Amino acid sequence: MYEPKFTTKVIILFNLFLQKLNNLTFDGMMKKSSFGLVSLLIFTLLFTSCKEKKSELALKQNPDTPSIQYAQGFSIEKNADYTVIRVVSAWPGASEEFSYALVPREKLASITLPSDAYDAIVPTPVDRMIVTSTTHIPAIESLGALNTLVGFPSSDLISSTEARKRIDEGSIRELGTNENINTEIALEINPEVVVGFGINGTNKAYETLKLSGIPIVYNGDWTEQTPLGKAEWIKFFAPFYQKEAVADSIFKTIESSYKEAKVLAQQALDKPTVLTGGLYKDVWYVAGGNSWMSQFLKDANANYLWKDTEDTGSIGLSLEEVLTQGQKADFWFNPSLHTAYEQLENANPHYIQFGAYINRKVFSNAVRKGETGGILFYELAPQRPDLVLKDLISILHPDLMEGYETHFFSPLQ
Repeated sequence: MYEPKFTTKVIILFNLFLQKLNNLTFDGMMKKSSFGLVSLLIFTLLFTSCKEKKSELALKQNPDTPSIQYAQGFSIEKNADYTVIRVVSAWPGASEEFSYALVPREKLASITLPSDAYDAIVPTPVDRMIVTSTTHIPAIESLGALNTLVGFPSSDLISSTEARKRIDEGSIRELGTNENINTEIALEINPEVVVGFGINGTNKAYETLKLSGIPIVYNGDWTEQTPLGKAEWIKFFAPFYQKEAVADSIFKTIESSYKEAKVLAQQALDKPTVLTGGLYKDVWYVAGGNSWMSQFLKDANANYLWKDTEDTGSIGLSLEEVLTQGQKADFWFNPSLHTAYEQLENANPHYIQFGAYINRKVFSNAVRKGETGGILFYELAPQRPDLVLKDLISILHPDLMEGYETHFFSPLQ
């Protein structure tokens, strides 16, 4: 038996009502206008109900999209058939938006997507992936998908113990450098997708691989300016492996750990002053007031001397400017890549004028390295901001975290 659609039922009921209204006698005409208002009200209610039914249907057809709370550089849209990842900040100042369709393998044959609608179409779950930044490694490893990594440029920079084992076994191939990837090797290992890192939209190797039918997907995790914003890019990788729930759980744990540490830092009775950076040739680069590092120091309850600047990256200053403002700073973090006081003095004799140098309160994130020289901080810190914050709190407010062993920062030797 044919069952009218909801919208058809609305029209039928409304027409019946109008017929009754038109059949009113002359004596009832005075009431007709009132009936007209009632009819309008009923139609409005019915039409609203219709729209609500459509909304309910839409929700059933389009499951909830993964929530992105802190990251500004990407978004995820999920429907019943496939997932779309949009990257709006592949590099600083990027004006181009990239969109990627991730389609489950079992649905590839039944779904037709216009090739010009997306910058790449990737079957999932991915079995063979190339990534190009060490910041990608911890996310993939946390998702239990390190076995899918088959190639990496400048693999000596990787610190992960498990990843290094796969490199030694030949499971992860060396690809040269990100700016000049060895496309012959890349084509030979036949990845299903290359997750690219770029400072602009120009990379000839990427173009070559793309023309060969290999999807290129840009990841802009490094452009995020907040600790939790960077960490949330684990959700970018999750759809490639159909592990969204796993990524959400991992991120919630990191978020909770970070927030707890931040609350703990507020218990400190003092707010030590902090200097950052060091000289490169004749320019001293300090972290800007809206930078990633500045946010860490703020959350660690420190008085960062350049916190009021608006820069999101580094600020280039003269030695004289830094001496004027930072000579009496209580702590000094990340003096370029120097890891020993003797190195500092040899690099520039003016370094010894700083109070943090005199009082041995200089700390570096470049001391701890992987077995082939990769700096652990640059690889793991973006994924584990909670550990970075706890390191800083233990250094700045040692009474709040007695016995804590740092993961990234070490005193200069």
